[in-house]
Amino acid sequence: MTVLINDSGFLTDDPTRWIDPEARIDLPSDTDPARLKCLLIGKELVRIEFPSFSDGRGFTLARLIRQQGYKGWLRAQGHVIADQYAMARRSGFDDVEISDDLAARQPEAQWLARADWRAHDYQSRLRGLAA
Repeated sequence: MTVLINDSGFLTDDPTRWIDPEARIDLPSDTDPARLKCLLIGKELVRIEFPSFSDGRGFTLARLIRQQGYKGWLRAQGHVIADQYAMARRSGFDDVEISDDLAARQPEAQWLARADWRAHDYQSRLRGLAA
């Protein structure tokens, strides 16, 4: 089983359950960025794999996908840790999907502590110092 997480915490229902399986795609973290446009044609849900919390290529793929104008659902899937939630949201992900085991090690409170991802970034802190 897996746990879905968004800004409101652990979800009890998948907000993408209505999306046709044919309109979904899973991308490994080593997907060639040059192939993104053709891979995403007709896709409403893109799930990017994170095989390890130390593999940040998924954040880059998410940013590139959003920069190319993708408006569908973007989900980080795999070994994303609570400390990376803000980065995931800033990169363009709508939510995160983790294993039950990881959710047990990092309970909902740890994810909610990072849910205000727009306010806690170094640029905001620097802007405050400049004022």
